[in-house]
Amino acid sequence: MKHLFILIITCCLVFSCTNKSAQSNNQDVSDSLKLSYAQGFDIKYFAGYKEVIVFSPWVKGSVYARYFLVNDANTKTPSNGTKVHIPLKTLAATSVTHFEFLSLLGELQTVNAVCSPEIIYNAEINKRLKSGAIADLGNAFNINVEKTLQLKPGAVMMSGYNQNDPYAKRVSQAEIPVIFNNEWMETSLLARAEWIKFVAAFYDKEKLADSIFTSVDKRYNEIKAKAAAVKNKPNIMAGSNFRGTWYMPSGRNYMGKLFADAGSNYFYANDTTAGSLPLNVETVLKNFSETDVWMNCNFQSLDELVKADAKHAYFRPVKLKQVYNFNKRKLASTANDFWESAVARPDLLLSDVIAILHPDILPGYQLVYAEKLK
Repeated sequence: MKHLFILIITCCLVFSCTNKSAQSNNQDVSDSLKLSYAQGFDIKYFAGYKEVIVFSPWVKGSVYARYFLVNDANTKTPSNGTKVHIPLKTLAATSVTHFEFLSLLGELQTVNAVCSPEIIYNAEINKRLKSGAIADLGNAFNINVEKTLQLKPGAVMMSGYNQNDPYAKRVSQAEIPVIFNNEWMETSLLARAEWIKFVAAFYDKEKLADSIFTSVDKRYNEIKAKAAAVKNKPNIMAGSNFRGTWYMPSGRNYMGKLFADAGSNYFYANDTTAGSLPLNVETVLKNFSETDVWMNCNFQSLDELVKADAKHAYFRPVKLKQVYNFNKRKLASTANDFWESAVARPDLLLSDVIAILHPDILPGYQLVYAEKLK
């Protein structure tokens, strides 16, 4: 009995120590960031650092990049990721899709370098470019490495197109963190907008980002619900004929989902192809010639549209003068705010489309991005 008692006590002590050890390990992960739509990233909070994971858009479940965010550069972190000292003081932002997130977070002043300035709409960024406060790193697909290394920003934020990007490799070797922001690969507008939480993590502003996104999400779903209740849904078409190929959004594409949320009938609404559908003009004429409204037509006027291809005149929306682009906030340089602020404000974009298709839902609404061709 004595030996049995000792064995029981020993087992209890071992179990107790194991439990304490497990509890201690569990306490290391204090929390994870709540995400409602975005699938391309995740954030976990540990004692002393945050772990930010960017998933591969092409290989499900695969990690594209991993970052450990620290407030103290001396903090020890795991070796399987890039350590980033936060909050960032300077940032090279290589895509225009980053600017509105930074603006909403009050961090535009940290941008000290950009790419392709001719396509930038943001007034503050353009002002600082003109004054020389922001450097031009050239084309986003051929970024000036030497200039980046001389500037030495706290980090470079870029879109991930290639796992073995030579620019990213050289910059990383110089101990400048390369942050891959892949919001463009999400399949819904709200999922793209939720990447404000990703950007915010590098500035210790997750609570602000959550508040901003919650408001956008609420507004988006409120007007979506109004559009869902309509009985008559206009038939719509989208996109433009470019050198004989017409790129139409699939139903899975974020634009296809936008049209569905706005209360429309769209021929390819149930198509699950990722991205856009390359079609010939004859196919588009067959499926869309009798639609009611033409959205996202990348022309400035009806005359220009018909001159580009006489077949455009056969479409009913052209005859009805119900053709719209998203060029209302476009500069002479071709910079278009549709590619900037609309990424973070899908509620405004949805409002535009609903106001066009169902004007009674939003009486007196002034279009933000969309404009009727005349």
